[in-house]
Amino acid sequence: MEADFSGYATKAGLKCSDGRTIMPDAFKDNHGMKVPLVWQHGHNDPGNVLGHAVLENRPDGVYAYGFFNETEAGQSAKTLVEHQDITMLSIYANKLVERGKQVLHGAIREVSLVLSGANPGALIDNVRIAHSDGDVETLEDEAVIYTGLTLEHESTPIIEETAVSHEDTAVKDEEKTVQDVYESLTDEQKTAVNYLIGMALEEGAAQHSDLDDESEEDSEEESDDSDDEATDDDSEDDNTDKDNQEGTEMTHNVFEKDRDASASAPSLTHDQLKTIFEDAQRHGSFKEAFLQHAVTYGIENIDMLFPDAQALANSPELVSRRMEWVTTVMNETRHSPFSRIKSLSADITLDDARAKGYVKGSMKKDEFFALSRRVTTPTTIYKKQKLDRDDIIDVTDLDVVAWLKAEMRLMLDEEIARAILVGDGREADDDDKINELNIRPIARDDNFYAHQVVVASNVTGDAFVEAIVRARVNYKGTGNPTMFCSEAILTDLLLVKDKLGRRIYATEAELASALRADKIVPVPILDGETTNGGELLAILVNLADYTVGADKGGVLSMFDDFDIDYNQYKYLIESRLSGCLTKHKSALVISRAVGTLVAPDAPTFVEGTGVVTIPSKTGVSYFMDGLPVSAGAQTAIDAGESVEVTAEANEDYYFAANTTASWTFSRP
Repeated sequence: MEADFSGYATKAGLKCSDGRTIMPDAFKDNHGMKVPLVWQHGHNDPGNVLGHAVLENRPDGVYAYGFFNETEAGQSAKTLVEHQDITMLSIYANKLVERGKQVLHGAIREVSLVLSGANPGALIDNVRIAHSDGDVETLEDEAVIYTGLTLEHESTPIIEETAVSHEDTAVKDEEKTVQDVYESLTDEQKTAVNYLIGMALEEGAAQHSDLDDESEEDSEEESDDSDDEATDDDSEDDNTDKDNQEGTEMTHNVFEKDRDASASAPSLTHDQLKTIFEDAQRHGSFKEAFLQHAVTYGIENIDMLFPDAQALANSPELVSRRMEWVTTVMNETRHSPFSRIKSLSADITLDDARAKGYVKGSMKKDEFFALSRRVTTPTTIYKKQKLDRDDIIDVTDLDVVAWLKAEMRLMLDEEIARAILVGDGREADDDDKINELNIRPIARDDNFYAHQVVVASNVTGDAFVEAIVRARVNYKGTGNPTMFCSEAILTDLLLVKDKLGRRIYATEAELASALRADKIVPVPILDGETTNGGELLAILVNLADYTVGADKGGVLSMFDDFDIDYNQYKYLIESRLSGCLTKHKSALVISRAVGTLVAPDAPTFVEGTGVVTIPSKTGVSYFMDGLPVSAGAQTAIDAGESVEVTAEANEDYYFAANTTASWTFSRP
């Protein structure tokens, strides 16, 4: 059966626009496999299947032979290919294995005919899977790979012998030893290898003893004449070697193929090496001394001895805050296809809304409840950047444009997530302020939607947990909420101990269970954040009750343009959306009452006497083994005994999160 067309489905060694490179044999396991032939990667619809493709792994890529089916779509695609209206292939692969930016392994699931290869070289687009609720998840191990290579419009039959099974390729080259490779050679190849090795050893010995070729030949002739133990077989081997030489004289190392045979290799004498080492002792650097004499002594290829530093990654590492929480916020919020969100609420918790008993002869009373409405309109959030064209051309270590776009997307997502939780933090008169009437921050939303809980200023870890559990009765949201807090607050809660000094919560999961929360997500931006009641400590919310609305085309847009006057490329990424809580009491906002920040001083301890001295600190109370103590020297503890001193903030005072407030002293 002859193929309807053929061409490279993917090409090895091509650097893609995102900096990744498909390595040779990355898809070798797909050799001989038959995969669906699809139109524009529409593998979610059987009507898009046009036929099948048989894959052939080659050293320079994966070659595909395409066969169209008898369906109307298949025959239509065949006509397009024959007329060269469609000229490019693309693959859909998963189970990708990457090292750095090198794709080492993958599994091809389908081959697609595409309208365009996206760029003249190669391109890998990460596949984004859209869920029914509007959520989008990026799967890093799935990709659409474009090569940009045109098809070969020939009916090349597939050679059955080339379809090697996995069992045939089970033998791995790396498992062979040097002896195995040598034994696989023919007798003629073994003779050639023996000759090359022998000549290399002889020349190395000659160079070491500073003998020229003529003296070496003389010595060999004398040695041959005086050797009475030589066998006839040896003589035959010598004659065979001479015949194989065909009059060619070896004047250089046979393994240095790039060097001219008549050229002599530069080398350093003992005196020259001695000079270099003496200079190195004076200068303190062997590299500097070597480079100083390199030109004089005819030394080339210095980079082989002193190579430049190599980067560990193909792109600069972004120094940023932890971003895991951003993904949680963006993925778990509810997405609406409308940017103007209207929420209607009817409060039927009042006594006037209750059903009533009837007394004969009395007048029945009407039900009464309040109806409220809130409309949230969209706003635009953007990030703008520019690059000089000269810089784009001069930077060869990475794809600076792709790297810049990734940074812009990352920072835009963080800004949106920040605005959803606590607002952007800018002043109201700032031109860059994200209007809180368009994206309503949960921490500052009306008490009707986000219940405000204010704890005492001197609340401690165990008291904080108790306050949240008690406030849980006010939560009316969907299911169990997620708790968002700072890393410092989470640390304080995990370090809560019982009276025996044992930690109460061994893991975050145990703490979340005690708080009646689904999970705990640390958010770095909450450190030092304030709200109406004072310092913001935590937010408990199920983000399914927070709706993000965006019209079609307004979710995310990337623009680029070239300024011919300034020779600059300009890039803009923006999103036009709205966001708000849509359910009554669907969030708990925990804040600390306004107080005075104070830091406890550490007590002093003398091991020899066993005396603990308590410092005097305004707003701080100290305890020894749970009992309050006054400032000054305390009664000495006995030898071999220990005592625990703890500090607590007084009323209207508080410690900063993750502050050391307990000390243990032991007398030897």
